[in-house]
Amino acid sequence: MKVTEALGQSGRTVLSFELLPPLKGSDSTRIYRTIENLLEFDPKFINITTHRDEIEFREKPGGQIERRVVRKRPGTVAIAAAIQHRYGIPVVPHIVCGGFTRSETEHVMIDLHFLGIENVLALRGDGLKGEAVFRPEPGGNAHAIDLVRQINNLKKGIYLDPELKNSTPLDFCVGVAGYPEKHAEAPNIETDLCYLRQKVEAGADYIVTQMFFDNQVYFDFVNKCREMGITVPIIPGIKPIALMNQLTVLPKIFSISLPPALSKALHGCKTDEEARRAGTEWAISQARELIATGVPGLHIYTYGLSDNVREIAKAIF
Repeated sequence: MKVTEALGQSGRTVLSFELLPPLKGSDSTRIYRTIENLLEFDPKFINITTHRDEIEFREKPGGQIERRVVRKRPGTVAIAAAIQHRYGIPVVPHIVCGGFTRSETEHVMIDLHFLGIENVLALRGDGLKGEAVFRPEPGGNAHAIDLVRQINNLKKGIYLDPELKNSTPLDFCVGVAGYPEKHAEAPNIETDLCYLRQKVEAGADYIVTQMFFDNQVYFDFVNKCREMGITVPIIPGIKPIALMNQLTVLPKIFSISLPPALSKALHGCKTDEEARRAGTEWAISQARELIATGVPGLHIYTYGLSDNVREIAKAIF
């Protein structure tokens, strides 16, 4: 089932959540436990993140510097397929520009189609650590809109090799990211919204937002999107704070703001457990207000933790 079909099927807000692939060397136990902890709340789809290889530089005996490619997490395609076939829940693997050529992206899309996966989330992805400016791979897509265009071409049966035989159209539902507080690299929200509209015009079927902690930010974002003619579903993404250090880490990494009331509550916490409770209560309050306004879905970023997500889902679904 495609995400857009799941959103319109029940006439109510649906639940979805996002998972990180396990670290290299780990088995599937933890990720399956996370999913099974949330099955009773009828999640309509599960996002699986993709992580590019990382580059490490190590000094060898004699002073030479060795460049090493490090893959820290197993392949998203295999994990997504295992989850969808084990639980029968649609999965949404992330497809990113960073670290992949257009040819590699095409092969991934072919594999996903063969495995019966109908949904993807198209993202530019992060640059390499230490690089101030994102640089695509030689022969790779530079922006999310380029990725959307490539996927949309595949939906029409247009492959990179124009002489390819048996060029079957690959029918995918394509999601893209929206940034209620603007992307960190965008000069302003208006410019960022122009880029978002272009992604939709290029073939994106829905939008899922980056995390936010003030619902008014989301409401204003949706209104601005509609004023610009963006009509696709916009799914709010929320993240329950689970650690004390996230008070400073999340705004720094994701270029987001925390409401004064939430900051005050977290400043008053003395342990991670107290921060987890405060974060869970805040997320429940957020979710209730969002659902009351009729949002099409509620997407929760788990970061591999499910107990607090379970508390939220139990309170609202």
